[in-house]
Amino acid sequence: MKIFWKPPRAAVFFALVFSTVFFTTCAVPFQPPPRSDLAFAAAGGRHSAAVTEGGQLWLWGAGESGQLGDGSWLARGFPVRAGAGQNWASISAGNAHTVAITESGQLWAWGNNRYGQLGDGSRINRAFPVRIGTASNWTAASAGDYHTVAITADGWLWAWGNNESGQLGDGSRINRSSPTRAALAAGGSANWAAASAGGSHTLALTSSGQLWAWGNNESGQLGDGSLASRVFPARIGNAGQWTEVSAGGSHTLALTPGGQLWAWGAGESGQLGTGTFAGRASPARTGGASNWARVSAGGSHSLALTADGHLWVWGAGESGQLGDGTHAGRRASPTRVGCTAGWAAVSAGGTHSLAIRADGQILAWGNNRQGQAGDGTWIQTRPFPANPGF
Repeated sequence: MKIFWKPPRAAVFFALVFSTVFFTTCAVPFQPPPRSDLAFAAAGGRHSAAVTEGGQLWLWGAGESGQLGDGSWLARGFPVRAGAGQNWASISAGNAHTVAITESGQLWAWGNNRYGQLGDGSRINRAFPVRIGTASNWTAASAGDYHTVAITADGWLWAWGNNESGQLGDGSRINRSSPTRAALAAGGSANWAAASAGGSHTLALTSSGQLWAWGNNESGQLGDGSLASRVFPARIGNAGQWTEVSAGGSHTLALTPGGQLWAWGAGESGQLGTGTFAGRASPARTGGASNWARVSAGGSHSLALTADGHLWVWGAGESGQLGDGTHAGRRASPTRVGCTAGWAAVSAGGTHSLAIRADGQILAWGNNRQGQAGDGTWIQTRPFPANPGF
């Protein structure tokens, strides 16, 4: 689960020195899909979603909770369009629910609502998008396993859904079915700029680059050096140190302004990329490179892009979610996918992955038992990038 980024149509990448040694595989066939206008991608627990440059919303994969938003409770092996009456700007996919923001700043949600993670005041699953509140100033939203966080244009951070581990950050462990304002960062100001909801923990960045974390910390996924869960935000690292963060199942990835990649939390599948299978309760640097540009933490695997447009993967790979052509049990160091650059955005799901090329083409790989690759095959796993069949 990650903070999603809309790549420009003509992305420009600057090649920098790659100052570490990684395992690289180039035996990855690449066949571009027929559609080349994708702007956002979101990989959930067992479903996938994408937004086109024209604001169309498409989803595929598991649908038993209504998470595809097409009015059905069915799995779909090909992308189906949802929310045709809106122009969509961004999307985030959780374990079995989905949240999206329109170009006008409205927030909508659908899918599993067992813990109130849709934020509509109920605990009823929804197979169609339902609007959350009446505000039109939502700027970012992130869906975790069973909770959701979102930010408004005035810098306030709101959260709802499961709160058993304190992942809503409101000082309690009470589940919420409507948006609840999370605690402020130090200084008492509303200056949140980005947030990422993980399995049962949350991380958020302030406009000044401070990183804060709260929720479940049994694996050290908060990065504060302890294994104690938090119901209020705890500060991670130094002032102005961070530019991007992504919360996974039980691990976290984050970038610094200088392009360094740091990871912490569970590491038994190698998802931290530090070369070992040990977990970390404090940030540990992934490799020696300083040209990382994008990151996404999945269930137990990780994806990242370097500034030169290359795609790197590590962690669990038994479902082919690393995209390197294998079903490797786990990789503890970054592995390059293919030999071509030009990747622009990534999203790691539970056991599958999505990525968008700089020209707007999208590919999917990994677990495909529910059709989350979108190619209509229902082949159990896809170890190579596949083309969703729009």
